[in-house]
Amino acid sequence: MTKNDIMISCDNLVKIYKTDEIEVVALQGLDLEVKRGELMAIVGNSGSGKSTLLNMLGGLDKPSAGSLYIDGRNMLKLTEKDYIDYKRNIVGFVWQNNARNLIPYLTAEQNVEMPMLLKRSGDRRKRAEELLKKVGLEHRMNSRLDQMSGGEQQRVAIAIALANKPKILLADEPTGSVDTKTSKAILDIFKELNKTEDLTIVIVTHDVKLAKHIDRVVAIRDGRTSSEIIRKRSYSEEMNEIGGFSSEADDENAREEEITSEELAVLDKAGRVQLPKEYLDALEIKGGSKVKVELDEDTNRIVVFKSG
Repeated sequence: MTKNDIMISCDNLVKIYKTDEIEVVALQGLDLEVKRGELMAIVGNSGSGKSTLLNMLGGLDKPSAGSLYIDGRNMLKLTEKDYIDYKRNIVGFVWQNNARNLIPYLTAEQNVEMPMLLKRSGDRRKRAEELLKKVGLEHRMNSRLDQMSGGEQQRVAIAIALANKPKILLADEPTGSVDTKTSKAILDIFKELNKTEDLTIVIVTHDVKLAKHIDRVVAIRDGRTSSEIIRKRSYSEEMNEIGGFSSEADDENAREEEITSEELAVLDKAGRVQLPKEYLDALEIKGGSKVKVELDEDTNRIVVFKSG
């Protein structure tokens, strides 16, 4: 894989927030690569650093140290003018809070036209109509927000994020305020856009069920990439084997008995690795504890023992 194949590259990324009395390290040496055209998810508990990372990918915040390249741009060296151009033309953002995406007194079509108006794009109405059709809202073009459900509003937000033909689409908890059925419908839209619009899509979510339907999921803990969950076969291949997209009940139960993905711990360049929380709990190991690490030469595995 060459550099041209990589859309996002984070190397030892650090973000520190400082005030007069306190210093908070939100990211502490995070490594991550996202391929062009990839659809992936980032998961993590509150305070893990995933929202900080998303803000930097969106050009809303700047790293304190390390390396961050997006679409060949060195994000640590961009000027304010470069950042404005990046946010207008390279990245689209779907917020969890619809109020940050939508203007309530405008119709769906007028909302989608707004980013193009700022860019002075021609044929705005045609582009807006095309995007609303892509997200399944051709019948809602002239509807205001108070006439739409939460799921419909979120789909309008996706259309807005695509208005200026970005290369990257970032989604912050895009299904956080909708039901399971609507959540699946929104994910299906992301998958279709990933294919048809040649988009790189990064979704930040707490929704474990949603993450199960994505082929690559990166977990962040304590400001570092801790593990990756990789599906052994793509979700679309598995759905094809059982006859297409299934019902909600099938999504819960289908293939539960089979191992369809595996979680891999991520070893950083300094040789550090974060053990999964369930392993620490099983061994009754707390943060700051000392452990014994041995190499089992017979199995070529590293074994961790609780000290004492």
